[in-house]
Amino acid sequence: MSDAVVQPLFPSPGREGATVRLAEVISALTYALDLTEGQRPGHTLRTTLIALRLSEDLGLDAESRAALYYASLLKDSGCSSNAARMSALFGSDDQALKRSMRLVDWHDRWRLAMRTAKSCGIGLDPLSRIKHFLQVARTPSLTREIIQTRCERGAQIAHVLGFPTATGEAILHVDEHWCGLGHPVGLAGNDIPLLSRILLLAQTFEAYWIEHGVRGATEMARARRGTWFDPALVDRLLSWKSDQVWWDRLTDIVHLEQQVIALEPGLTPMVATPERLDRIAFAFAAVIDAKTPYTARHSTNVARYAVRIMGALGADAQTSRDVLRAGLLHDIGKLGVSNRILDKPAKLTDEEFVEVRKHPTWTLEILRHVQAFEHFADAAAQHHERLDGRGYPWRLSGEQVGTMARVLAVSDVYEALTANRPYREGLTVPAVVGIMSRDRGTAFDPHVLDAAIALAEGGVLAELAEVTENGFEALQHHGAPPPAARTVRAA
Repeated sequence: MSDAVVQPLFPSPGREGATVRLAEVISALTYALDLTEGQRPGHTLRTTLIALRLSEDLGLDAESRAALYYASLLKDSGCSSNAARMSALFGSDDQALKRSMRLVDWHDRWRLAMRTAKSCGIGLDPLSRIKHFLQVARTPSLTREIIQTRCERGAQIAHVLGFPTATGEAILHVDEHWCGLGHPVGLAGNDIPLLSRILLLAQTFEAYWIEHGVRGATEMARARRGTWFDPALVDRLLSWKSDQVWWDRLTDIVHLEQQVIALEPGLTPMVATPERLDRIAFAFAAVIDAKTPYTARHSTNVARYAVRIMGALGADAQTSRDVLRAGLLHDIGKLGVSNRILDKPAKLTDEEFVEVRKHPTWTLEILRHVQAFEHFADAAAQHHERLDGRGYPWRLSGEQVGTMARVLAVSDVYEALTANRPYREGLTVPAVVGIMSRDRGTAFDPHVLDAAIALAEGGVLAELAEVTENGFEALQHHGAPPPAARTVRAA
């Protein structure tokens, strides 16, 4: 077994093929989940490989291994839902906090108190740090609630994506401990689902291994044997110490994703149908929008507005479907931005603006990594570009900004101005039209803006914001259908 080596973000060996496997799509999107958890790239994939080997050693059937496989890939899909709350409670960067707290032993009260004290109010004055520490110490029930929110949300997403009950159950109970002092329910021993027990050991061992090497991870597993972890599982995992070749594979970040895809349990790989891809995009839009209370339903509404605007411009069904997915995922890069910045009530500093303006780059890297989404990755990432070249992050101008990106730019700003936020009510349509019209031809494409204004003044966009059913077909047939005409340039 060798120490982990951290490699550059999102390396891709490049793959081709007409049929898109579900495992490929979910595996690629795990890099976004690693971002929101503050974990090193590949954390989820390495966890999956460890969990799968444990399941094989135990002789689990294909159905159970498949449930564990997708539970491992989606285990952190609920993590964005507690980011804002954790950041506010601790007064710290949610990503650094999550990475730090994943390493601490909750049962060691002294070490937990010390780690909590170090994690509270980072960058604040001493009095504020003490205030945050006392707030955390006095409300231990909040910790359970925060974990419960994350676990329940993750299980719900697994259900929405159509995975078996065992997958959601594994995610729901991933933080239960063998001794009964875990969360959210406090199950103990064999009452904890076996898949949850496997997943807890796999993810915790990986986190320690990447930070402290083999020795640190091994010592942790032995120390928590019988408290956190099922003793039999610890013994199984530590029996691999001499399998140097296998452990070295976990450091191969370039081929890590291929390893995970190749190990999908079952004789027939699950295919990512168009409907399933839509479902994945909607699910990850929910993950994105849960990151901060200021963006509730933002991605979903942007996508819906963009589909209708694209239709008004004469786009065909496939292009409209692409803009739907691009709209749903345009802010996926924000999962890499700290909630201390996203939720800051005051004006951002120059340094904080730099961090916020990185999110389109993250979006581009993540979506380019997904074979089924890479063809609209540029458009999704360009939603803050302007025709006059004053946008960000690439300062593109004119024809460098494609039609789909122009539609997303208008949709993004329209949604931001009309949506209700915790700190203000949404603006009226006339007010928004007045504001956006001032940037006609400079920030916004005149034809796209005119189409959006016509839909807004006709009440179509307001109706779309009230749609509760997800799915391209339902959206496409809501209200007046878009005309089937020419194909609009996608990038």
